[in-house]
Amino acid sequence: MPDLLDREARTPLRLGGDERLARAELRRQIGRLEAQLASLFADGFRRVEIDAGVAAVAGEPRALDLGDLEAIRDSLADRIAEARVRLVERSALEVRNRDLLEQMLAAPHEHKWLRISRADIGEPGCGHWHSRALLGPIGMLMGWWRVKVSSGCPLAGRLAAVEQRQAQD
Repeated sequence: MPDLLDREARTPLRLGGDERLARAELRRQIGRLEAQLASLFADGFRRVEIDAGVAAVAGEPRALDLGDLEAIRDSLADRIAEARVRLVERSALEVRNRDLLEQMLAAPHEHKWLRISRADIGEPGCGHWHSRALLGPIGMLMGWWRVKVSSGCPLAGRLAAVEQRQAQD
């Protein structure tokens, strides 16, 4: 019984030398792929939804065999490829929206009632640019158009004031 409690006398895992090397290489590849997926998640945060979670292979703890490790590696590689495509698509959309915003600022009468938010061009916050008639119906009839820039979230100032009051109390 005392030999069961001895931490120095562990039974070695009985694997062939090639399998140990293969496991180590697969774990290294999985670690590198997880780091890449985390980096893509950080790049796309609040712009693109990227699933960075890792699901459990089995319900109970166990050492994964080579097939399971390869399946994890392959699924991570597929998720990374999908995330890269989604980020490239989103970046292209943001570039098109920035170009449209420049055109709208140059000629508001050609982009009547168009509204572009900060999120549409990849910037944080909740402001927007809106092409609208200068004096309502009269401006529409006269062709007086302008781009109005919103100041951001209407509740942001109120929330900041409430937080200041709470901090003072």
